[in-house]
Amino acid sequence: MKLLVIEDDATTGTYIARGLREEGHTVDLVEDGREGLIQATSRVYDVLVVDRMLPKVDGLSLVKTLRGAGNRTPVLFLTAMGSVEDRIGGLNAGGDDYLVKPFAFGELSARVQALARRPQAVEQDTVLRAGDLTLDLLSRKVVRAGVEIDLLPREFALLEYLLRRKGRVQTRTMLLEGVWDISFDPMTNVVETHVSRLRAKVDKPFDTALIQTVRGAGYKIDA
Repeated sequence: MKLLVIEDDATTGTYIARGLREEGHTVDLVEDGREGLIQATSRVYDVLVVDRMLPKVDGLSLVKTLRGAGNRTPVLFLTAMGSVEDRIGGLNAGGDDYLVKPFAFGELSARVQALARRPQAVEQDTVLRAGDLTLDLLSRKVVRAGVEIDLLPREFALLEYLLRRKGRVQTRTMLLEGVWDISFDPMTNVVETHVSRLRAKVDKPFDTALIQTVRGAGYKIDA
């Protein structure tokens, strides 16, 4: 699984991230709510582990913002605020589960895995659209104007990434991290090459281009 841990206490955050990595998961760790919000909206995660009392943007506001933007990634609140009112507030803000500090790592791991196993029941989470283009995550089919388009796995992943962030510019760095899971610049034109190939399949045969280049910034898909 790909997990994001947002925890401002360095000792706790490192402990959680190390334990989850030892279980075979890919874990990103950030220490403030603003950076956590950027990460959660620019990359695709299976589960978010979020502290409530975060600097810059608090955990409740972070999750409310994500839910308001349509992000349905499961959220486990991890916090020392353990009253009934605190738990209710976390769940009402859009959290899916709530674990109080101090905690046992085994329980945290079990709760994270349980959240990841929950079925995605909302149709918009499995069918992504932009204009006359649809991408079905379950059948792995891409159709535009009634024509099925055959994409290679990486082209499909790139299109999915752009569609999940429809209307928002994605930089080359964001695409490298989100689609290729590369956190450094490999000094190649891999992004540009795949965008060009994707355009040849989803844009060139049709009247309207959906994939747009934003000069000096990156790419976005819009109807």
